[in-house]
Amino acid sequence: MYTLESNHIVYSLSPAHPPALAVPDGATVRVETCDCFENQIQREDQDFGTLDWNRINPATGPIYVEGAMPGDLLAVHILDIELAKRGIMTTGPGLGVLGAHLAQNAIRFVEIDHDQVVLPGGVRTALRPMIGVIGVAPASAPVPCGTPGDHGGNMDCTRITTGAVLLLPVSAPGALFALGDLHAAMGDGEVGVSGVEIAGRVTVRLQTVRGADCPAPMVVSARDVSIIASAPTLDEAAEAATTRAATWIAKAGHVSLADACMLLSAAGRLRICQVVDPLKTARMEVDRDLLRQLGIQLPV
Repeated sequence: MYTLESNHIVYSLSPAHPPALAVPDGATVRVETCDCFENQIQREDQDFGTLDWNRINPATGPIYVEGAMPGDLLAVHILDIELAKRGIMTTGPGLGVLGAHLAQNAIRFVEIDHDQVVLPGGVRTALRPMIGVIGVAPASAPVPCGTPGDHGGNMDCTRITTGAVLLLPVSAPGALFALGDLHAAMGDGEVGVSGVEIAGRVTVRLQTVRGADCPAPMVVSARDVSIIASAPTLDEAAEAATTRAATWIAKAGHVSLADACMLLSAAGRLRICQVVDPLKTARMEVDRDLLRQLGIQLPV
């Protein structure tokens, strides 16, 4: 197994970044991450003005996958997510959905108690580790880690968790993969601008897939697939995710676009990933059983 420590940080995904690590195709890598604030918050009464906002949403990487070339897909098998013992949540004026209604910034430390997260007020919810920032280099101009897109990035999709496989489109030699922004729990939407932000370690297997004809980013789980899209508005993201799913199902399943649309309208699940980043992100979930009935083969 290869290891990459959290001192190898990038603040954008870019084909110009030199690799922090090169691994053979199919390698398993344990990636250590900071929290989304790069561990800058040390007190609940800390002034937001003391933060270096150029150091938000760092990703550990990039990792060069030998043999991965533009036109391929990178299959990221998420084998394990290990979390620190305490996370952080923040919100405040101008942040998230309720930013116009908040008078001052708030910081809360959130303890992890075995398989539960202890939220403000002592409310407990299930521990649900997931990865907020995960992606590969885009083809040309760098994209800040906090911005999602077809390359991945800050998609904040709760389905990107242990046991899932994330498919990403390779646009630069070696893919230049990176990840960060872990959460101990996060609701769909991330409406307050943060989930339970936390440091940790993620173990992934990086596999190149060649000749696949399917939309990406896409998350494959044991039960379903999620086709992800990001756009300037949530309506546009929802339309893009739905269109990508329907077009793929029609082509791969040898049915009309109208029939694929009806399948999604009857049995698909259009979900919000996040509404707080520079681009909004939505996903269309489709059960794998429906794809099997149409004879659609997944690349992983």
